[in-house]
Amino acid sequence: MILELLAALVGSLGYAGLFNLHGKKLVVSALGGMLSWGCYRALGRFISDPNVCALAVSALFTLYSEFLAHRLRAPATIFMAVAAIPMIPGAGLYRTADAMLQGNWPLAGAQALQTLLFAASMAAGIALVSLIFKLLPHK
Repeated sequence: MILELLAALVGSLGYAGLFNLHGKKLVVSALGGMLSWGCYRALGRFISDPNVCALAVSALFTLYSEFLAHRLRAPATIFMAVAAIPMIPGAGLYRTADAMLQGNWPLAGAQALQTLLFAASMAAGIALVSLIFKLLPHK
């Protein structure tokens, strides 16, 4: 688990660098990626459906991003994009492509559906929290 968190931190740090973040923004955005993966793994112990976990964690890292955006006076999108990196369903995409290359179309369809549902769950969590923040009055 520690190695996974470290990998999520380093991977998120790399993407934060690609987004040209510096200083405190670089560090807190990379920590957001590590936290999102840690929350996903922790929730996975209690919730068996990975799509529900993805929805909940996406909502959490969107809250984190909105808080940082307000605190550091930066767009929430930069923190959200970096925090989402460890959650991207790359393994599902790989399994889908592998099944397609092997000609196993039923498995490819099932894998593609699982991957799309996971990504849609992430999008729903992000959209839900973002919508709430847009509807709240600004100070």
